[in-house]
Amino acid sequence: MSDKTYDVVGLGSAIVDAITHADDAFVQEWGIEKGGMTLIDEPRAHLLYDAMGPASETSGGSAANTVAGVASFGGRSAFIGTVRDDQLGEIFRHDIRACGVDYDVPAGTEGPSTARCLILVTPDAQRSMSTYLGISSLVDPADVDEALVASSKVVYCEGYLWDMPQTIEAIEKAFDRAREAGGKVSFALSDGHCVDRHREDFLRLVDERVDILFANEHEICSLYPGDGFEDAVEDVRNHCEIAVLTRSEQGSVVVTADETLRIPAEPTEVVDTTGAGDLYAAGFLYAYTQGLDLTTCARLGSAAAAEVISHLGARPEIALSEIAGRVLV
Repeated sequence: MSDKTYDVVGLGSAIVDAITHADDAFVQEWGIEKGGMTLIDEPRAHLLYDAMGPASETSGGSAANTVAGVASFGGRSAFIGTVRDDQLGEIFRHDIRACGVDYDVPAGTEGPSTARCLILVTPDAQRSMSTYLGISSLVDPADVDEALVASSKVVYCEGYLWDMPQTIEAIEKAFDRAREAGGKVSFALSDGHCVDRHREDFLRLVDERVDILFANEHEICSLYPGDGFEDAVEDVRNHCEIAVLTRSEQGSVVVTADETLRIPAEPTEVVDTTGAGDLYAAGFLYAYTQGLDLTTCARLGSAAAAEVISHLGARPEIALSEIAGRVLV
């Protein structure tokens, strides 16, 4: 894979994140599921945005956060996702490019507006997300540049993108072209509700197309219902090359056919858990594409996650290459 132009190409929802602090009373008043992600329509998105306190706005979405993290480590990354030709679409396009990510998908000229995720962070550091998907859920197979995915060591996709038929075709097209070109395919389960909606499809995908699977404890136990996490570890072992399972303060578990690696979490003060899984994947995939061993991949993932949960927002406040320098000594 050393001849590839990119380390990671991400395929996901192009979303502008608006993030602010809120108290529990505000979350309850708006009927928002605390700590979860709820899909909303555009009118509710406008009402909630108007009611929120001052917010910071950045390009977001799970896979977009991951490829931005890869770029922050010094890796080469690109993104595939759709925005409209509106103000939020311009914010997304400018911001992700400023992070060092190549992004050249043309903006849509009709249809729904650019997606937004309204994130409320409560004093216990939980983030409650209300997401209007807009045009981001309409990634078309034509948006997948075959030469781009073929030029990447890893093509990475978020499970959130699985809800629209044409988007499924786009994902499968990207995965198949990547593997034909000798690259690896990586997939994140994204959310327990997402797994519940698409369990059979995800099981088939993991069996047939995925080389590197990312999931947290709740998600992997939703994919393989049984008697708990350790049973899920054994269930996933022979279904993909590498399963990377995160467990918050309990660290992470990397599972292959031959071994189970348990890596402790990086100590930090938790301010906001937004983006923890996305940046863990960034650290892991960056290290993986540099040919490092799986324990080091997990350590870099943990270090990136620790940085992003130590402050508000889903993007690192320092260059992750600085963290890599400390971890890799």
